[in-house]
Amino acid sequence: MSSAPLQAPRIRFLALCVFHHQGKILVNVFDDPTSGQTLCRPLGGGIEFGELGVEAIAREIHEELGQPISNVRLLGTLESLFTYAGKPGHEIVQVYDARFDDASLYQRAWLDGHESNGSPFRARWCDSADFDHIGPLVPQGLQVLLRDLSLLG
Repeated sequence: MSSAPLQAPRIRFLALCVFHHQGKILVNVFDDPTSGQTLCRPLGGGIEFGELGVEAIAREIHEELGQPISNVRLLGTLESLFTYAGKPGHEIVQVYDARFDDASLYQRAWLDGHESNGSPFRARWCDSADFDHIGPLVPQGLQVLLRDLSLLG
């Protein structure tokens, strides 16, 4: 029996950035380790205490890709209830749009990055048809939001 205290479930606050180009957005494609389902999610991460969402986006993109960004703007906020790795999750997600300062990044098929734990990942440009055969775009409601804003073809 473990003596570690149980951690109460909590709501996580995230900032995700939708880099869009020619009807496609940049996403990290990954598998749920329990269900095996493939999921697609824009880049970003947790908002730290005392940090604004716009600051979290700049920090996360710099940490993950080593790239500066500009023209950051809030597109909307989503609330997401989900199960990942067999555990329930609850997130409030600020969805941002931004531009890479290096325009050549939009011409690449993928961008190599690193998670905060050092694990490598490959972000790729996907359109709405890609999500039909790769796996869903998460968080729930994001694809509808982007379609309504004419940012995802």
